[in-house]
Amino acid sequence: MARTASLSGFPEWLPEERLVELHVLDTLRRTFELHGFSSIETRAVETVGQLLRKGEIDKEVYGLSRLQDDEGEATGKADPHALALHFDLTVPFARYVVENAGYLAFPFRRYQIQKVWRGERPQEGRAREFTQADIDVVGDGELPFRYDVEIALVIAEALNALPIPDFLLRINNRKLAEGFYAGLGLTDTAGVLRSIDKLEKVGPAKVAELLKEELGATDEQAQAALKLASIRTKDTSFVEQVRALGVSNELLEEGLSELEQVIAAAIQRAPGRVVADLSIARGLDYYTGTVVETVLVGHEQLGSICSGGRYDALASKGNRKFPGVGLSIGVTRLVSRILSQDLAKASRSVPTAVLVTLNNDDSWSAAQDVAAQLRSRGIATEVAAKAEKFGKQIKFADRRGIPFVWFTDDEGKHQVKDIRSGEQYDADPATWTPAEEDLHVRVTAAG
Repeated sequence: MARTASLSGFPEWLPEERLVELHVLDTLRRTFELHGFSSIETRAVETVGQLLRKGEIDKEVYGLSRLQDDEGEATGKADPHALALHFDLTVPFARYVVENAGYLAFPFRRYQIQKVWRGERPQEGRAREFTQADIDVVGDGELPFRYDVEIALVIAEALNALPIPDFLLRINNRKLAEGFYAGLGLTDTAGVLRSIDKLEKVGPAKVAELLKEELGATDEQAQAALKLASIRTKDTSFVEQVRALGVSNELLEEGLSELEQVIAAAIQRAPGRVVADLSIARGLDYYTGTVVETVLVGHEQLGSICSGGRYDALASKGNRKFPGVGLSIGVTRLVSRILSQDLAKASRSVPTAVLVTLNNDDSWSAAQDVAAQLRSRGIATEVAAKAEKFGKQIKFADRRGIPFVWFTDDEGKHQVKDIRSGEQYDADPATWTPAEEDLHVRVTAAG
């Protein structure tokens, strides 16, 4: 991980690092499918108008244009019909649902693992090209709140299966927050949320200043908003703490009830993995209810590794609404931390388990027959390209990280050598199989 990237913000892994990333991706995919989520992919580009319908991250969007237009002049005009690379998977998914609504069975459960592009300043945990793994459930007209609960539990299960430190899902509800602010008399509730979302970056004093200067809050209103944001509990006791602040509002009560349901279910099914954190706001405007951010315990400076929430108005077609709820795992951010901190390692640097050696150049075809027999049982096998001295062929396997070397003498007798231990023994290519832990590359957590 000490290598210097040739193009900042566009990470490329070495083969053994890629094996760790593939393990993460395969684990997520397996967990999502066990819960009935279907895989989709959307195109890498959207129109600028589509991407910027919600939220305020236009400066981070990479525009897409030909180097020359038909007249040979430079292009790149920023108009709503211009094309740009997608910066997340939620907005493209909303468009996908609207366009394919006649072919989908609702509620539609999807997972999506793809690269996205965002013009951020590169730093640890933030790349310009990175992989996200999303799960969403979207409904037609309505979507029962229970899916908010389920999504959180699925993500907790998926993250729990990865070779990472303890993690914590920090959950809030936008209805709770917006209802509270409205009850205080602050009308621009979305603006208050955007200010509260900066709390960890700039601190409470600066947020109070923003609330007063930009949103016209009184000192009492600003302090009440900060008191709400300071509430954090591992159980449902946050409900009484919020009510003790003395603010009444119907939307507030609705949000309290929803958040209470999520936390109560998590206490039972994912104990120790979820906390009610009323400072979580999520800056994007399309969230309407449950909002989630996830941190690695002891690595909080990395930022959220998984975030998302409920969105009721992102996708619509005429009077037809498609409310949804989903979470997105920052795979590249997570893998970068796993690798930089040696949190997990692959058992070997290549998929290959066996190198079949050559006695002489005429034995290459017979060696391929041996390799085919091994591969037929799922044993990853390479065949040496040259009939060099056996010592050189063994060194080649060792340099590649291949644990077993296969020998066949002129009489057709087969032997296999474990070059890690030096043990060598007779073997039959029709039946021999390495120990289970050597059959496939394993990725295990450090320690």
